[in-house]
Amino acid sequence: MSVAYLNGRYLPLDQAHVSVLDRGFLFADGIYEVAAVIDGHLVDSASHLARLERSAREIGITLPIPLAEVEAVQQELIARNGLGEGLVYLQLTRGADATREFLPSPGIAPTLVMFVQAKPFLDVPAVRTGIAVATVPDIRWKRRDIKSVMLLAQAMAKQAAREAGAQEAWMVEDGFVTEGASSTAFIVTGEGIVTRPYSQAVLAGCTGAALTALAEESGLTVIRRPFTVDEALAASEAFITSASTLCQSVVRIDGRPIGNGTPGPVAMRMRALYIDFARKSAARD
Repeated sequence: MSVAYLNGRYLPLDQAHVSVLDRGFLFADGIYEVAAVIDGHLVDSASHLARLERSAREIGITLPIPLAEVEAVQQELIARNGLGEGLVYLQLTRGADATREFLPSPGIAPTLVMFVQAKPFLDVPAVRTGIAVATVPDIRWKRRDIKSVMLLAQAMAKQAAREAGAQEAWMVEDGFVTEGASSTAFIVTGEGIVTRPYSQAVLAGCTGAALTALAEESGLTVIRRPFTVDEALAASEAFITSASTLCQSVVRIDGRPIGNGTPGPVAMRMRALYIDFARKSAARD
């Protein structure tokens, strides 16, 4: 039985119960983080913790424990669950109130939940075949830089992608790709690697940020600008990054092949660089 963490206690996952009056459940009044685990170690933990702290600050929730303790709990969950490869999920909400009201009562205690999920992503078929992406209208709110638990639009986008025979959705606003439903979007053109700059329009992806830094250190050119769907269709390569996919080639967009329709050399190089970075980081822990 998997072990979870809930408000200071380690519990079997099926016993980690949260009140129906929790504001995360009633209002999506909360944030979350997902960090990868490779070889039993957290990957790029400092970036995820910094983003957690920023998201909490932006919506005015105080973390109930220090960031160092958050990381210690994550590591304890990895150990208790014997997790070698997968994800650690964290959710922080404003907490459970006495009644359902839009304005929370003063002084309610936040709810902090963490659990792990075993998930292979180092050696999976999609690495060799690439994935398909479907484009959908971006119908989300305007503060996408906050990693909010309000994920209805992303869930709808994922469903639309599945119905179109794709594995991920790219959301489009004013003709430009914003980001994936659960990933950061990249294309490769004659200019170099192109990805949208961070702003309130997109989430600052931790994996994407690490990968672009690795690309620049390796002498590759990274251009931070918006790009259109037509540019993506004309690109030599496309790929996504996220904690749960690392770096994954996109070989079709809306049913049309990208490049020669197989994973390209730039994306595969970026994936190898990131996995090497992750393993070296783990070795230093």
